[in-house]
Amino acid sequence: MIEVENLTRTYGDLTAVDRVSFEIGHGEIVGLLGHNGAGKTTIMKMLTGFLEPSDGEIRVDGLDLATRRREVQRRIGYLPENCPLYPEMAVIDYLDHRAALQGVPPAQRAAAIRDAIARTALEAKAREPIATLSRGYRQRVGVAQALLHAPAILILDEPTNGLDPSQIHQMRALLEDLAGNATLIISTHILSEVEAVCDRVLILRAGRLVLDQPLAELRAGDRLLVMLDRPPDEVAARLVGLAAATGVTACTPLGEDSGPGPRRYALTTADPDAAAPRVARRIAEAGWSLYGLWSERRDLDSLFREVNAREEVEHV
Repeated sequence: MIEVENLTRTYGDLTAVDRVSFEIGHGEIVGLLGHNGAGKTTIMKMLTGFLEPSDGEIRVDGLDLATRRREVQRRIGYLPENCPLYPEMAVIDYLDHRAALQGVPPAQRAAAIRDAIARTALEAKAREPIATLSRGYRQRVGVAQALLHAPAILILDEPTNGLDPSQIHQMRALLEDLAGNATLIISTHILSEVEAVCDRVLILRAGRLVLDQPLAELRAGDRLLVMLDRPPDEVAARLVGLAAATGVTACTPLGEDSGPGPRRYALTTADPDAAAPRVARRIAEAGWSLYGLWSERRDLDSLFREVNAREEVEHV
């Protein structure tokens, strides 16, 4: 659905986005991550046609954005980081204005507005002036205006910005519902939000795409965690020394466990799921007590730090 090839944007001597390429399929929920200044918002502006690339191509449904901008933009709903709202207007009047700008036919406008208000839980505020709304409700209005023309693609910059925990939960449910009929690209600095709703992540650093991978693959570590009541030398000899049989290439004691009782070890292996039954078999053959055996799962925060640390080392 979305194809980006060698996308570049420069401002004089500054390269904000540097030869970024990726593809996004229908129905995917993709998280766009990076530190401030990494190029996230610049890429979103180029994808929506609000900013011209310095180089590269963007195609949506096979349409070249450079030559068929209006056709592409009709397929996209966009929530910018600071959505422009008219504070003197009532919510329903603002949405009517936005629906007209987005080309929603007059006969369909009322139904489109009702649907957008219902999906963003704005019923109680529909006739209130935007100036009287809290930051969270203003954010909901921004999401509602992006939904009015039933776009095939939603590009949302910080969609949960300013929402309270209950509203964040509602927004997550809405995003998951929208993904049934639309492709979503979400930029946020809240990593837990990406973990909650996204199935793929793109990580940017200094304008370059440094990682593009399904979230499930990223979470899966390359280690097994095991709890045994044996000393490190004995565990390593039994499990690493039989690498061909177990698939374990290294054994690392974890934590401060030094007294009596079980201690935890991290076993490095190319395929934790395949290695687990082999390790359990060797432990049973040795007559050891096995207190626990599980695959390591990493959170997005540690992955994000790991990727950025790796990039810093490579560019020293």
